Amino acid sequence: MPLMTPAGKSPAPLPASMKMRRPARGLRLSALSSAAACLALALSGCAQVDTTSPSTVRAEGAGAHGAPAGMGAVDCRAAKCIALTFDAGPSENSARLLDILKEKKVPATFFLLGRRHIDTYPELVKRMAAEGHEVASHTWDHRILTRISDERIREELTRPNEEIERLTGRRPTLMRPPQGRTDADVHRICKELGLAEVLWSVTAKDYTTDDSALITERVLEQASRDGIILLHDIYRGTVPAVPGIIDALKARGYVFVTVPQLLAPGKAEPGKVYRP
Repeated sequence: MPLMTPAGKSPAPLPASMKMRRPARGLRLSALSSAAACLALALSGCAQVDTTSPSTVRAEGAGAHGAPAGMGAVDCRAAKCIALTFDAGPSENSARLLDILKEKKVPATFFLLGRRHIDTYPELVKRMAAEGHEVASHTWDHRILTRISDERIREELTRPNEEIERLTGRRPTLMRPPQGRTDADVHRICKELGLAEVLWSVTAKDYTTDDSALITERVLEQASRDGIILLHDIYRGTVPAVPGIIDALKARGYVFVTVPQLLAPGKAEPGKVYRP
């Protein structure tokens, strides 16, 4: 996996010799400036991308649909909601994480990788769906989508969708681009495939430390209403931090929801990007 980097981690600077995939020669300086900005902000998503907030989706949904039908038990227009999301699983740590979430009665959204994850732990994918979690895509090989051809983008997005649908009976409607890197071409292909992109507002940088107390501290410092928390159950310190994160945020009055619940009564639209 030559382009694989730890999920959510900022990559090394691009080699000077690497050609930009799409811009013409006259546009390369501005494109490189935008790429540099994205690199600097990779952990919170590229600042150049137009995003839609959960509150905006809820307001638009209420205007279009009226009563909050189909929202489930939580109305995030009134409740202080926050979404717990995990990238790059399943892994050998996922069973313990699911045990914790079940014990705490907390739903989560899982953005799953294909190769060496979905294909290695299919029973965990089935369990995630069966226990009420939202199962979504983090691509097949964790390729940076803005660096590859349209054909490869489609492959990266289609393969995990097909496997998740085969295992759970439900095709994903959400995806998270590796490192938050996205652009107009990714949006267009996501729209074709029926996928909305979901970024985040809280990151523990759990790929940098095994210190569960530090991971907990980082999440709690950044948490806010309508927040989307990014964690990775593939790292050793993350799952042990989850009970403390849940208990502390519940004590602050937060209600945990999946990403679709956070947006209800609105719905994520394919081709759009969502971030608090």
